[in-house]
Amino acid sequence: MELGPNVTTILQGERTIYLVGTAHISEKSVQEVRETIKAVQPDSVCVELCSTRYESLNNESRFKNLDIFQVIKKSKVLFVLANLVLSSYQKRLGDKLGVRPGAEQLEAIRVAKEIGAELVLADRDIQATLKRTWRNLSLFNKAKVFNLLIESFFSKEEISEEDLERLKEKDHLSEMMSEFAKVMPQIQKPLIDERDRFLMSAVEDAPGTRIVAVVGAGHVEGMVRYQGQGADRAALSTIPPPSRWVGLLKWVIPALILLAFYFGYREHAGAGLKEMIFAWTLPNALAAGLLSALVGAKPLSVLTAIVASPITSLNPTIGAGMVVGLVEAWLRKPTVGDMERLGEDTMTVKGLFRNPFTRVLIVAVASTIGSALGAYIGAAYVLSLL
Repeated sequence: MELGPNVTTILQGERTIYLVGTAHISEKSVQEVRETIKAVQPDSVCVELCSTRYESLNNESRFKNLDIFQVIKKSKVLFVLANLVLSSYQKRLGDKLGVRPGAEQLEAIRVAKEIGAELVLADRDIQATLKRTWRNLSLFNKAKVFNLLIESFFSKEEISEEDLERLKEKDHLSEMMSEFAKVMPQIQKPLIDERDRFLMSAVEDAPGTRIVAVVGAGHVEGMVRYQGQGADRAALSTIPPPSRWVGLLKWVIPALILLAFYFGYREHAGAGLKEMIFAWTLPNALAAGLLSALVGAKPLSVLTAIVASPITSLNPTIGAGMVVGLVEAWLRKPTVGDMERLGEDTMTVKGLFRNPFTRVLIVAVASTIGSALGAYIGAAYVLSLL
């Protein structure tokens, strides 16, 4: 049986596993997936999807179910906004090449149903992957990743199908991912190694003697390396809690500021305390209010940022972005129609700001950043008065 150039065959006793390395936006990958599954007639077809991403690919109206108030209350603003930016970037590439992002996974699902093969969602839950990766990054590298997300959205770089197919070559893509891991080694384990191990373990546990697994080409080399080793997939899906030091650190600035207020009052009576309160309040209010205004927040939201930031900065359990975001959401009242337009509106900067749903997210993020900057400046100002 002759298979395509991007199929890796693994023999395990009576079982045979066929790893199809794909590019996620490539018509050639779609064709190779279809031909491989029909040629092999597998008992199981494994796809590089978790239940969340499976639902996302198969339910184009999923945005209708987004509740902006719950997104803000559950502190998922940055997560949702980042997902929208990444989705729009993939969609722009797909539109240029005439291929829907994830089309090869959808084709694998379709053909698996057609031949009656067992469908296995082999990937780790996307939120577990993102959260484990995020927890593993330093503050500096979190800023770098955020910057890369912004750059990817504003990028106008053209990419041809020839360039995309070159990325699909296993050696080239593995080398590229290795270089990226060298630049930011903290992501190597949670984003690459853990997923390779998880995917290989799920594929090996798939029922039947003939298994076809459709995965991104960059995973193939790592999966081959981890074959036969097994994995505790439940442990790999656990979100590690933040360290105690991180939890304590959130209270350091509030504690220092409150202590400074106390000493200011004790040493200089009311005059000293008033000066310190002013030193804390002014930069907090100005920074949060200014950044909210710059992204087009409603006047009441800007006022809320000005009032809330000096207070929320002293309470690590609630951020200014949550308060301001809820006010902005109440004022803009995103509709189901706004949710349905997210796919189109997130394709451009103008659309991001035009859509009430994404405007609320942007305002929440901006006020959070402004409040954080104001808190650092205010803390330095207050401590300098001691």
